[in-house]
Amino acid sequence: MTTPALRALVVDDEQLAREELCFLLEQAGDVDVVGQAADGPSAMRLAGELKPDVLFLDVQMPGLTGFEVARRLIQADVPSQIVFVTAFDQYAVDAFTVNAVDYLLKPVDLDRLEQALNRARRRLAPEPAAPMPLSPDDLERVIEAVQARQGRRDQLALRAGERFVLVHAEEIVHASLVDDAILVVTNSMSGTSNYRTLDELSARLDPSVFWRVHRSHLVNITKIKEIVPWFSRNYLLKMKDPKATERPVSRAQTRRLREYLQL
Repeated sequence: MTTPALRALVVDDEQLAREELCFLLEQAGDVDVVGQAADGPSAMRLAGELKPDVLFLDVQMPGLTGFEVARRLIQADVPSQIVFVTAFDQYAVDAFTVNAVDYLLKPVDLDRLEQALNRARRRLAPEPAAPMPLSPDDLERVIEAVQARQGRRDQLALRAGERFVLVHAEEIVHASLVDDAILVVTNSMSGTSNYRTLDELSARLDPSVFWRVHRSHLVNITKIKEIVPWFSRNYLLKMKDPKATERPVSRAQTRRLREYLQL
């Protein structure tokens, strides 16, 4: 007897992200994408109307977050299985608290997507099999998520060309908003972050070390090479990266810098 295809609803506020996930679901096979939503309220409405087998939910969305959508669906006894898709791995613990099938980190890997689909299928089986024990990889993801929640995880993934490189937060010299992307610079490399704004990036970092010295720039104050006087009693910070990059200090942050450095 042929198993019917999983009926999936894809929810993400970014159209390109939805299209990419739909493409991967097509590659995975035995999945029918029955709808897409760009925000939480639309996701709630479509989930109630379409009753998909599995929802792929972005976490950060306008209207309602992915977690709020999940909790409301659970309270409404909507039977859909839930997979969170997020760039923020610290949300993994919350994903488990709402009994999600799985969580996937952006950019989504096809193999991991297929694992999540298989977990959803097992839960939807007429006679559910005994719960599968955690694999070493599963356990490692949970440990990393817990550490992130407790503020102890200090690695970030940076895209450099076609690769993703993990760097420790302490290696970061500065980060800037460049052409709608967050460029992060260390002593050995530069790459773009999955975080969409400097606010999101700075929320992951130690605020006593990483200062938002300008609306477009974040710096590691332990990696300032030189402070250069600038016009109107402001400063330029010459950083310790190989290019000795200079970053301006906004008027609002100049006083804080003077107090910190006793200038």
